[in-house]
Amino acid sequence: MADELNRDIKASGARLRVTEMGEGPALVLLHSLLFNRATWHAVLPDLAKHFRVIAPDLPGFGESEKPSAARFAYTLTAFSHALADLYAGLRFGPAAVVGHGLGGAIAIALAARHPELVSRLVLVDAQCYRTRPDPLRRLALLPVIGGFGVKQLWGRGAFRRYFHERIFSEPGVVSSEHVDRYYDLFNPPAARASVLATLRGTLDTRSVVADTARIVAPTLVIWGRHDALYPPAFAPRLAREIRGAGLEMMTTGHAPHEEQPKAFVEIVTRFCKAQRAG
Repeated sequence: MADELNRDIKASGARLRVTEMGEGPALVLLHSLLFNRATWHAVLPDLAKHFRVIAPDLPGFGESEKPSAARFAYTLTAFSHALADLYAGLRFGPAAVVGHGLGGAIAIALAARHPELVSRLVLVDAQCYRTRPDPLRRLALLPVIGGFGVKQLWGRGAFRRYFHERIFSEPGVVSSEHVDRYYDLFNPPAARASVLATLRGTLDTRSVVADTARIVAPTLVIWGRHDALYPPAFAPRLAREIRGAGLEMMTTGHAPHEEQPKAFVEIVTRFCKAQRAG
């Protein structure tokens, strides 16, 4: 993209790769586990017509630094602190924050603990309530062999199956080549270690549930009706537990912004513009 800016910013002692595009009110996009900032590629240009869009790779993911667990805790608290540092590094004030999956849990923590930083909140199939662990989390939680499995044994074929069976609503809706690009950035040993640390560090969602009661920013919950990772029944529950939150259900799997980017942009833009005008 011609007017896309990619740069590195230091946050919580780690180097973060960040994409910026557009002008106007700040809009921060937070990706989920196994994803990176490329997950927003299809929505970035249209969102950038209305906002200064800021899409970081979270610590340990994508092209950002992969610090060891001794240097970075890989908990929701640690991620939210890193984002607060990112605000300071890029010198922007209150922003609309869109969080997908794990990014949704981080966005909830940020909005609850740093309300001055979040003007609006959009939660997309957010990690929030306790659910039966998916195959990847079950593997990560196994004593001894779990760490070895995530770091060594989870290959390209298993990665592809996970995305096509758990993330997307039907085969072919997102290409295998796209998923392979996620795998290529997941595959280095340091990146796999970061994923394992994140899986273990964010397993307990009780803090997410507690934080929902502290959110004061206008909030919109977006959810895929066919999400196989986090049940669609979570969506109305989350919307009820956040004061005044709206709810939009989309006919997608776990990643609405990848399956229906145009519709996703329309929903997010309408919500953020309406709240800004109000």
